Amino acid sequence: MNTQAMQALAKDIRIALLKSLTHLGFGHFGGSLSIADVLAVLYGGVMKIDPKHPDWQERDYFVLSKGHGGPALYATLALKGYFPEQDLLTLNQNGTNFPSHPDRLKTLGVDATTGSLGQGISIATGIALSHQLRQLPNRTFCIVGDGELNEGQCWEAFQFIAHRKLTNLTVIVDYNKQQLDGSLCDIINPFDLEAKFRSFGFAVETVKGTDIERLYQVLTQKTDRPLALILDSKKGQGVPYLENLPNCHHLRLDQQSRAEIENAIQQLEMSR
Repeated sequence: MNTQAMQALAKDIRIALLKSLTHLGFGHFGGSLSIADVLAVLYGGVMKIDPKHPDWQERDYFVLSKGHGGPALYATLALKGYFPEQDLLTLNQNGTNFPSHPDRLKTLGVDATTGSLGQGISIATGIALSHQLRQLPNRTFCIVGDGELNEGQCWEAFQFIAHRKLTNLTVIVDYNKQQLDGSLCDIINPFDLEAKFRSFGFAVETVKGTDIERLYQVLTQKTDRPLALILDSKKGQGVPYLENLPNCHHLRLDQQSRAEIENAIQQLEMSR
């Protein structure tokens, strides 16, 4: 485990996604930043990948069920060498290969098209089941949003995952406590997520969203039940200006917010 390398990758993911969103002028800042660290761990140390051969049959699969976090995934893939980093500046523009939400037919390295919340976890379940039925060693990792758990389809998938003992699938819940238009607890209280997943037959671990070392330990451990990793994260994670906003799920930049984020990029670059 190279903790320093994964920490450096997390920082570079933040810089790259902030640059692409700032260039665009709007987008999903908060929920992209909250998954930067876990993406750095997955792509920087846990998953079997080959950027030169994105369709390598023995690779591990990743599904971003909370598709609005696409800018973070694109930044990660660029930094791992799937495509040039400068291509990120075409994010969400006409003719781009980087739409607002991931599209497997457009972007190298994207394993599933997502964006309609609740559906990505079902896709990940199908991928994992296909590997289980063929007795293949591939692992599948899926990030779902905590607001996304309002969707009943998620819980149908979780029940199926546990029933079929899909230990080759890891569910990562981005528990950043905010969703599109407010606080998670104000809109639909999730109550005790750990207890809920355990009652569905999962092994459960809660880890601080920035704890690179512990994230790696949990994501590489073997369990006799499917694993649910609850990521104790924060919208805008790693960028104090965004962390302190009442809601940074989606921002359209004005002069002040642009200046604040450009300053945050400079600070991140200086701390490399």
